[in-house]
Amino acid sequence: MRYWLMKSEPSDVSVDDLANFPGQAVAWYGVRNYQARNFMRDQMQVGDGVLFYHSNCKVPGIAGIARVGSVAYPDATQFDRNSKYFDAKATPETPRWFNVDVQLVKKIALIPLDELRRHPGLERMRTLQRGNRLSITPVDPAEWNFILKNLVRK
Repeated sequence: MRYWLMKSEPSDVSVDDLANFPGQAVAWYGVRNYQARNFMRDQMQVGDGVLFYHSNCKVPGIAGIARVGSVAYPDATQFDRNSKYFDAKATPETPRWFNVDVQLVKKIALIPLDELRRHPGLERMRTLQRGNRLSITPVDPAEWNFILKNLVRK
């Protein structure tokens, strides 16, 4: 099992939106970074743990615990000429972009970015590194366990 931090802008899909979607699941669409795409396509497996992170908002941070709910499959938005994620080079025979389904396990009290930065056990967490802008990053099992044990309020 692997662990991931996946960033979503709450103005697009928030943890509350996810809680209200059918099956409390969403296709993680619109990723247009090759490294993040490769994480989904090549490494994510059903059941992997996900820290659902609110980004590009007033108080960014971890807002939920989720899991990977599907293997990777082609992102339909790459074929939709009306989508901001359309890719003219992608075809159904040779898709360029993929997504996985993400399913909510539980909504949690927000763990703000500033709080994550205060803990020495998380200093090497990829999403906290200077210059990191990836929307999907691996989370070390020790970091995952630290967050669940010490920062998720019961």
